[in-house]
Amino acid sequence: MRESKSTIENKLNQQLETSIKLHEYLKTQIGNIIKISRIIEEALNTGKKVIVFGNGGSAADSQHMVGELIGRFYQERKPLRAIALTTNTTILTAIANDYGFKKVFSRQIEALAEKGDVVIGISTSGKSKNVLLGIEEAKKRGAITVALTGNKGILKTMADYSISIPSNDTPRIQEAHIATEHIICYLVENSFLSVKSV
Repeated sequence: MRESKSTIENKLNQQLETSIKLHEYLKTQIGNIIKISRIIEEALNTGKKVIVFGNGGSAADSQHMVGELIGRFYQERKPLRAIALTTNTTILTAIANDYGFKKVFSRQIEALAEKGDVVIGISTSGKSKNVLLGIEEAKKRGAITVALTGNKGILKTMADYSISIPSNDTPRIQEAHIATEHIICYLVENSFLSVKSV
């Protein structure tokens, strides 16, 4: 049976309130987000790169973040070295077919990651096997690892740095993740402008 208009409005208000609260929570993580941004800046300044990956909506977030770094966020500046491991269907399907889906990121990390790179794994559950293996491989290769996750799973304890959103609601976690990614892109971009505004 279709829900009443008042029931739908109540649910939408609850969803928006939850999203607002999680964005408010990000204010407590500003220091951590700035630290991660500075690490990315340092890596890029020394010829290293940023590698980002995740599944589903987190794959879209990975591609979005890399698009902002290579293209531009707010202002004109040089393109920044970044790769999303979710865009090449030939690589993804070949690895999944030959090695299993759990290896789709770790195999690419083995090929592409170098010491000093920044590798960002995104998982709302914190337990996506392919993301965990990707972070594990990145650590073996001497990359600096960052996790964007929810409040469960082991991803947040595996990575060198972590932004863990205190929620189990996947869409709300994703909304906080994209806000975090936008802040990082803003800060990183700002550091590559000839005249800094922060």
